[in-house]
Amino acid sequence: MNEQDRFEHNEQAYEDTHRAADHEEATTRRIVREEIARNYRPKGSVARTLAIVLCSALLGAGGGAALVASGNVPLPKQEVQTAGTAANSNVNISLKEGSTTVENAIAAKTIPSIVGITTVSKSFSDNPFLYGTPQYSESVGSGVIVSPDGYILTNAHVVNGGNAKTVQVRLSNGEEAEANVLWADPTLDLAVIKVEKNNLPAITFGDAKTVQVGDKAVAIGNPLGLDLQSTLTSGYISGLNRSITLQDGNIMDGLIQTDAAINGGNSGGALLNAKGELIGINTAKPASADGIGFAIPVSTVKPIVEKIVADGTYTPLYMGINGTNTKLVAASGVQGLPTDSGVVVRDVVAGSPAAAMGIEAYDIIVAINDEPVESMNNLKTLLLKYKKGDTVDVTYYHGKEKKTGKMTFTDFLPPTMRP
Repeated sequence: MNEQDRFEHNEQAYEDTHRAADHEEATTRRIVREEIARNYRPKGSVARTLAIVLCSALLGAGGGAALVASGNVPLPKQEVQTAGTAANSNVNISLKEGSTTVENAIAAKTIPSIVGITTVSKSFSDNPFLYGTPQYSESVGSGVIVSPDGYILTNAHVVNGGNAKTVQVRLSNGEEAEANVLWADPTLDLAVIKVEKNNLPAITFGDAKTVQVGDKAVAIGNPLGLDLQSTLTSGYISGLNRSITLQDGNIMDGLIQTDAAINGGNSGGALLNAKGELIGINTAKPASADGIGFAIPVSTVKPIVEKIVADGTYTPLYMGINGTNTKLVAASGVQGLPTDSGVVVRDVVAGSPAAAMGIEAYDIIVAINDEPVESMNNLKTLLLKYKKGDTVDVTYYHGKEKKTGKMTFTDFLPPTMRP
């Protein structure tokens, strides 16, 4: 190649490099503009263009493309502590200069407390040619050991809302055990399961109420399947008190947003602070964006976990209503609603606390003891604060008229929950 050809070749390479850089910059600007458009809409808008998906991997019949890692990645061998107390709870994270990172220390303290969960669920095909033929699908998720005697916290959708046919748990050392579902609430997307084992390494609970934007956040779970069990990703707390609308229309409130990578199979895994303490349960991410994941604060579920560990069961309070998020009703085209938040009552169960108070169908519940009710998820979260015998003030709209009445919680159970 002569000097002129070499000059033209270098000049072309220079132009190609800068053209690629310009294209990358333009792409980045476009993504940023789209992200702003998605997340910074005027208050009160019910339009949602960001599809949110729950982070569990679905395999088997009817599951579509299998989200399973094709590589054969060996599981890390972890020794399970044999002490009778909550293992690892007395481990302090300390860094030695030049040898240990925060992530190293968090991994050593918490990975033994994170489990893989595989469930098999039974369903029946809608295909008329397969009518009555049972189908089975396998779902893979994560869980967090919350008590040395085998209690594990996860997402409700990981265990199919509590309706999974079988639930199998794999510990970080590779041991497997059958689990029973003790409690599951699809609206809160939380569940507690139990394996018959003792001396397990329980996680240390943190205080989600002290979490601030910019804090270190570490997620541990099983992205894409159990071949990648105990995967750690690191980032920061990106936002607090987030509200998202899932693909099934359920609205979840009060969530922690993080940029620590969360993928299919991470559902039910741990979101940890810089001390290796549990601050959230990973649950969802946008289908079309990276660097955005959501976790349920542990403050929501800690009272439930403590009750189940102490008594072996948990019975929630019931108002005795079937309701729908007001935002969904408005989005369906109903106009003239007196409020853009709250819960629209579809029907009231006879003999329930709501019936005794005088709540009627089409009333809109907007507050409990002056705490705003934004959605069914938010309403159930508020009810966790109370116990049987407590009386609360319920604020609601009856037509256009705003009212407040007193409701006393009883041992009422919906017909589907009665023995």
